[in-house]
Amino acid sequence: MAPPKFLRSALQRIRRLQRSLSRKVKGSHNRQKARLRLARAHVQVADQRLDHLHKLSTRLIRENQTVVLEDLNVSGMVKNRKLARAIADAGWRLLRTLLESKAEIYGREVKIISRWEPTSQTCSACGHRDGKKSLSVRAWRCSACGAEHHRDVMPHATSSPPGWRRG
Repeated sequence: MAPPKFLRSALQRIRRLQRSLSRKVKGSHNRQKARLRLARAHVQVADQRLDHLHKLSTRLIRENQTVVLEDLNVSGMVKNRKLARAIADAGWRLLRTLLESKAEIYGREVKIISRWEPTSQTCSACGHRDGKKSLSVRAWRCSACGAEHHRDVMPHATSSPPGWRRG
């Protein structure tokens, strides 16, 4: 599910406010007002993100007994200039924190799967591991049971508890 891009939608306004702030004379009352307007715009984006993540985490915890997350290397992903803003805007760490705290309140379970777990190599039907595949292989058939799998759906199905696996 794609996260709403709150920062991206407010970026034009924030840039305009930053330019306006940079043109003001240091120490002036108008600079102080411009600084507060810019800070308010950033707070508004943060509040929108927090509200969305609270609603999403509550819905996920109420609808599911177990929520499975992948332990991603977010700090490494943020080093990519093209993805950094979008990843930071998504608020993945905050979502994980909210899910863990609400799971405790609602008596649910949050499982964290290692990023090194071979979820796209393991058959969700029989548990057989077919070995490493190149990224160009999007769909594959299990050599043990013959079940067909799609690479992007597999991590979800594989990380589900054994009683929930599809055949």
